[in-house]
Amino acid sequence: DDIAVKIAPSSGLQVRAVPLEERFLRLLGPDSYRSLRELAKSKEKEINAIKDRSRLPSYSIWYVTFYALEQGETRFSPQEFIINNVGRDFRPIDVLPMTPGFGEYRLKQRDTQSALYVFDGQIDLNQPLTGSMEGTRSHTDWAQVIERVERERAFGRSRAASAQQAPKKPG
Repeated sequence: DDIAVKIAPSSGLQVRAVPLEERFLRLLGPDSYRSLRELAKSKEKEINAIKDRSRLPSYSIWYVTFYALEQGETRFSPQEFIINNVGRDFRPIDVLPMTPGFGEYRLKQRDTQSALYVFDGQIDLNQPLTGSMEGTRSHTDWAQVIERVERERAFGRSRAASAQQAPKKPG
């Protein structure tokens, strides 16, 4: 959740999107890092086919989850998830379902559907961004995410530097 974009486009639907970019994933705990990294690896063949087909210089892969809160059936339109960044709206180049039933575009109460989204790599995660779905913008303050990521990177660098400077115990 620390690096997720969250949107609630309707009272019954919540959307959570996580960039699967290595420099962000490295800051997560070991279990979260492994599981998110494995998601992208599991669809590597399909992602490479998309890259071959679209021939863009770079790509941004996101793990997007749709979650239903209300009783009954909640519909969602996966192609309506858009990322606004550096003055542009980025629409998905392709969507790779991760859960069975994703293509039905509906959820029962407390049901979850997820997919990997492939975007143009011009999305700059070091700049403010928002996600939007069905006209509703995310309530995630991406500037705070960037600040948290930079703080973790600095902490990691200082830990590495102090480990290098620590006197070695005679053995």
